[in-house]
Amino acid sequence: MTSVRGGPEETSAPPPNSPPSRFKRSGPRARHLRAHIFVVAWLGLALFAATAQQTPPVARWLAIHLFLLGAVTTAIVVWSEHFAVAMLHARLPDERWSDARLAGVNLAVAGILAGVWVEVPVLTGASCLLLVTAVTAHLVVLVRMGRGALGGRLQPIAAYYRAAAAALIAGAVLGWLLASGTAGPGRHTGLRLAHIHVTLLGWIGLPVLGTLFMLWPTVLGVRMQERTTRVARPVLWLTGGGLLVAVAGLSAGWRWPASAGVAVYATGVAVAVQLLARTVRKRPPVSAAAAWMLAAATGWLLAGVTVDLALMTTRAPSEMAADIESLVPVFLIGFVAQVLVGALTYLLPIVLSSGPKDRAAVRAVLERAWLPRLLALNLAVTLLALPLPGVFGTAGMVLAAAAGAAFLVLVVSVLGRRHEPAAASRRPLLLGTAAGAVLTVLAVLVANGGQGTTEDRAAATASGSTASTRTVEVSLRNMRVSPDRIEVTDGTSLRLKVTNQDAQRHDLKVDGGPATPLLAGGQSRTLDLGHITADRQAWCTVPGHRAAGMTLDIVVNAQDAGGHGGHSTGTTTTAGDGLDLGEDFSSGWKPRSAALPPATDAKVHRIELHAGHTEAEVAPGAKQQMWTFGRTAPGPTLRGKIGDIFEVTLVNDDQDMGHGIDFHAGALAPDGPMRTLDRGERLVYRFRAERAGAWLYHCSTAPMLQHMGNGMYGAVIIDPPGLPEVDHEYALVSSELYRGMPGSEDQVAKMREGTPDAWAFNGAAAQYAKAPLKVRAGERARFWVIAAGPGDGIAFHIVGTVFDTVYKEGAYLLKPDQPGGAQVLDLAPAQGGFVETVFPDAGHYSFVDHDMRHAEAGAHGIVEVS
Repeated sequence: MTSVRGGPEETSAPPPNSPPSRFKRSGPRARHLRAHIFVVAWLGLALFAATAQQTPPVARWLAIHLFLLGAVTTAIVVWSEHFAVAMLHARLPDERWSDARLAGVNLAVAGILAGVWVEVPVLTGASCLLLVTAVTAHLVVLVRMGRGALGGRLQPIAAYYRAAAAALIAGAVLGWLLASGTAGPGRHTGLRLAHIHVTLLGWIGLPVLGTLFMLWPTVLGVRMQERTTRVARPVLWLTGGGLLVAVAGLSAGWRWPASAGVAVYATGVAVAVQLLARTVRKRPPVSAAAAWMLAAATGWLLAGVTVDLALMTTRAPSEMAADIESLVPVFLIGFVAQVLVGALTYLLPIVLSSGPKDRAAVRAVLERAWLPRLLALNLAVTLLALPLPGVFGTAGMVLAAAAGAAFLVLVVSVLGRRHEPAAASRRPLLLGTAAGAVLTVLAVLVANGGQGTTEDRAAATASGSTASTRTVEVSLRNMRVSPDRIEVTDGTSLRLKVTNQDAQRHDLKVDGGPATPLLAGGQSRTLDLGHITADRQAWCTVPGHRAAGMTLDIVVNAQDAGGHGGHSTGTTTTAGDGLDLGEDFSSGWKPRSAALPPATDAKVHRIELHAGHTEAEVAPGAKQQMWTFGRTAPGPTLRGKIGDIFEVTLVNDDQDMGHGIDFHAGALAPDGPMRTLDRGERLVYRFRAERAGAWLYHCSTAPMLQHMGNGMYGAVIIDPPGLPEVDHEYALVSSELYRGMPGSEDQVAKMREGTPDAWAFNGAAAQYAKAPLKVRAGERARFWVIAAGPGDGIAFHIVGTVFDTVYKEGAYLLKPDQPGGAQVLDLAPAQGGFVETVFPDAGHYSFVDHDMRHAEAGAHGIVEVS
């Protein structure tokens, strides 16, 4: 068979009753003009939203969807129908219904964008339904064309447009699930990845690949290869089938099936690229600008899919959700934008011109400075995609914006010079241009709106009062804000230290107040809310995240200043020497491991403890001298079984005072082993563990209040017989913290009055809020707790759990086979025990001393459950 050219300019013979002149009549031409005005308006909005300074996440989302849902979707709907008519030798669809479908798509897009921006779920849902309806109608038209048409060599390519329409329907449903939060936080990451893949690789990637089989030879001015249509079918099976598997796998959270699907898709793209590369000839192309842009776009598609496959095979879905951000400029600018610009550069002269000379004139305008624009756009993609310093990313955005703006100017110039036969044909141009201008201004205002106002309000509320200040640590992870409720007294000056502990990006916006920027994993920002006099709410502004549950309630309660209530992990910074537990520990600080190793089979345990002075960081940024056993406060935790012998050699290294030791786990006359040792003396304290329990040891030298209050205490764990194994065991020694020089009058006065500066687990206030304990969902954890005092006990509680096992002072109070449950382990000073629980779901579980004065002043931490 003789090869033929395959494009819209040199199409095959027209179908009966549908002469080529129908494409030149004012009706279809006016429709194409209206469509391109929509495209230009959406592009303008996307450009301005993307380049607005300090764009919040919603504005960033808006810019992406203005471009993809607005400009790209409009172009694909119009041109897929246009090309399908040409390739299938089909009749033109009824123009009125075509216009209705196009209007429905654009109305739906506007409704989706508005609904997400103003957070009206009903509007978003209705608009998604309208989009699905309009695209389904478009799909029905494409299917009917194939059934009633004469067909031809290019018929297989039309199947790409049908598959793409099905992909957009799936993408719209997934987008609604994300925006509404219907699917819940557990499936958000997988559904987001599925939405991104089905939209970029399906709705956009499939029609682009299909069109390139026909458009690429036409742009080059060469004949289509004989094997093109034979290759088109298997490429669609590979890309369409691979995408279906990938999207299903991502939605279900199945990593390896999703990876296999992307690998199959990448194989299909590689086959198509190989065919397109073999089409290139030495002769000059019809449009050099369009040819180079389409070639560069195809290269970015192949590169992007390859990197996507690498990420999917080496990263967990939660980690990939953040890494895929680096592919956004590759797909959005390198592939999608460049394909759109290249295709319009070639196709607009065909649609808008009245003859060869006019076509050449229009093309000359659109190709002005095409090489600098091409280089700028692809350099921008490189700068934005690579992990370079921020200045390079800014330069990349400027280059991309400049290249896009230059093309828009040329398109508007061409549209403005067209003189249609009917005067009415100019009205859409004027209306579209005016609408584009108005919406552009709105986009700029939206992207920057309210920032100065909220910051001014926050600054105003932060001044001029002496009320107490609280700094609360807030973490963002797993589509949750933790804590999700903070209770404060009226007039409290509140600061939120916000840390994103998730793989994907989040932010936090306070209603009527300040907001953090978009935070990557591990990044933190502090928000100063000023004095809180009314209830407030904060939320993540990334579209869909608030609906999925990423909210924080700040509630003003009626309690007095002594009690704050709630389970937030905040700290009262005005108490105790001005400690601010929301700050960071010093560089190089390491938390004390709370993990408790299992008891060994050894029958004799020998240990040497040195008593002395040690500088320790007892709270974030607060170091002071402590009196210690073994250079740590608390001292080392000892563990054994009933009947084991403990030989503890105590050495007094203190140059200034005497020290002794008292092990509550041993029963023996205190006269000898508990005596006070002078400087340099040593003794061996030997006892047999006759009883199980969680026991305290401490300095036996008077005044014990000072020796214990300055850190001379520790724990001995003696396992009860038959103690079952669990997934994790932790030892937590609770104590009071008194700032100041040990033994000074001020410090001793606070000890006698019982007014510590903070409360702590394992010697450092709030350390496990900075370094959470880690378990996995469904695992059982045992928490041994010893109240070292010296004056206060503890009511140990884990937010979000119920204890099914309670062991206190040598006896079980509750076992898992019993129907009851417990909420706290209550211990007086020197008492000990353990509790067990199973963490049901992934999340962040705060553990606290439920005396909230203690919790808010340091006796709190987090169990991070993955």
